Amino acid sequence: MLNAEVAKRRDDAISRGVGMLTQIFAERALNSEIWDIEGNRYIDFAAGIAVVNTGHCHPKVMAAVTEQLGRFTHTCHQVLPYEPYVRLAERLNELVPGDFPKKTIFVTTGAEAVENAIKVARIATGRPAIIAFGGAFHGRTFMGMSLTGKVEPYKKGFGAMMPDVYHVPFPQDVHGISTADAMSSLNKLFKSDLDPDRVAAIIFEPVQGEGGFYPAPPDLLRSLRAFCNEHGIIMIADEVQTGFARTGTMFAMDGYDVAADMTCMAKGLAGGLPLAAVTGRADLMDAARPGGLGGTYAGNPLGIAAANAVLDVIEEEQLCDRANELGSRLRQKLEAIRSITPEVIDIRGPGFMVAVEFGNPNTMEPDADFTNRVRQEALKRNLILLTCGVYGNVIRFLAPITIPDDHFAEAMDILEASVAAARKV
Repeated sequence: MLNAEVAKRRDDAISRGVGMLTQIFAERALNSEIWDIEGNRYIDFAAGIAVVNTGHCHPKVMAAVTEQLGRFTHTCHQVLPYEPYVRLAERLNELVPGDFPKKTIFVTTGAEAVENAIKVARIATGRPAIIAFGGAFHGRTFMGMSLTGKVEPYKKGFGAMMPDVYHVPFPQDVHGISTADAMSSLNKLFKSDLDPDRVAAIIFEPVQGEGGFYPAPPDLLRSLRAFCNEHGIIMIADEVQTGFARTGTMFAMDGYDVAADMTCMAKGLAGGLPLAAVTGRADLMDAARPGGLGGTYAGNPLGIAAANAVLDVIEEEQLCDRANELGSRLRQKLEAIRSITPEVIDIRGPGFMVAVEFGNPNTMEPDADFTNRVRQEALKRNLILLTCGVYGNVIRFLAPITIPDDHFAEAMDILEASVAAARKV
């Protein structure tokens, strides 16, 4: 089989609404390497968009799933529960930041986690309105894309969004948006359009993912925490992309001096299997009546087994420390590139959740074309990179945290060559 042949079949068989970044069809993968159906080898700096933080086919995760596969694949926890589900909830209740009693629910996707957090916030407060941030990404369901602060491609053409969803700017120093600007916009919203007593929750990403890897400034989260406390508003951290050692701590919120009331997680939780969760204050999580939360596949036994193994791997292999080490080395390489590349206008991100932003060196305007050239040049050299950002001018680096040193060094050489090649076009 050839990639081009399968790509043609894909175009004929699958909705064009399911985007495809490359024409590479994966055949097998191991840790940070992927081989396509033509036998070509690639270094994976996407990790399924921060899903396989523990690497493709980690032996401990594979063993846990294989063992569970021999026992049973599905009962529906609401019908016949199973102990590993309870054990994983207990572990997340302990790990998620916040010095208060917690409870957890499991669902299947990050968008579902966000949806359920909103449901909990609304029933717990009796209020309808939700505030999110510009540039945010919270999923492709109707509530998820309503909360998402990016029109193209997520909202365009899908009609009216969900009501009672409001957006304020997210701080971006490189684009001149400060915490003061964000909080001023929030206060103006309450003066002109929205009674704060109608707000159930404020949802945010500690590091914006699709929006461009902008970390939330500490003073923003302190201000939001105080604001939520004053008005009885639930504070929701969307850690779908930031969780599970990616930022150098188990959760990005571990790096702040405030805690959210609820935390949404998915992606890295189960090492490649579909599993998501919401962990939050026990009093909030108990607000819904029995049957109001859950789902047929919510907390599938295979995903639960994988997630328990992922937590073991993160602890045993000290992946938080590893993320900080790799992130430091990556930032050093990017700084060296910046010294000879005026198109680099910013380098940012905690742990191994690092991004580089490109712009016109004369005007500092975002340069999506240059960014895409870098990505394409890297792909020619068998390095898989992802772009992001409202302007499409950011490359985000999401390699498995378990990437071997020699593969990381190889990727850094490719990255350097790719940026140089993009400048020559």
